[in-house]
Amino acid sequence: MGSHTAVLIFDAECPVCRAAADWVRRNAAAPDAFEFLPCRSEGTRTRFPAIGESACLRAMHLVLPDGTILAGEQALPEILRRTRRYRRAAGLFQLPGAGIVSRLLYRAFAARRHRIAKRLFP
Repeated sequence: MGSHTAVLIFDAECPVCRAAADWVRRNAAAPDAFEFLPCRSEGTRTRFPAIGESACLRAMHLVLPDGTILAGEQALPEILRRTRRYRRAAGLFQLPGAGIVSRLLYRAFAARRHRIAKRLFP
C-alpha cells in the first residue's frame, strides 16, 4: 500500500457494513486510497491492537497513514475526502451542529444495522 493509504476496518459479517465498504471501494479517488480489513481478521488484531473487537463491531474505524484512528462518524468526513465525487460533501461536517447530528445518526443507525440488513438483504 502507498504512503497515503488509509485502512478501513469494518464488520465483514454485516451485509450493511460490507455494502458500505464496497461503496467506498467503488468511489475511492485512487485505487490505493484505502485498504480494507475485516474487524475479526488476524491482520486487524496484529496491526491495530488498540482497536478492540467490541469497539470495532460497534463502529467502522479508519486508520490514517500517520496512525490516527477515527471511529464511526469521525471517520465519515475523511472517507468522503478520499472519494472522487463526494469529497466536497466532507465540508458539511464543518457546519455548526454537524458533529452532534452525525454522532446521533451514526450511532442510531449502527445500533440497528442488523435489523436494517435483514430488510435490505433478505
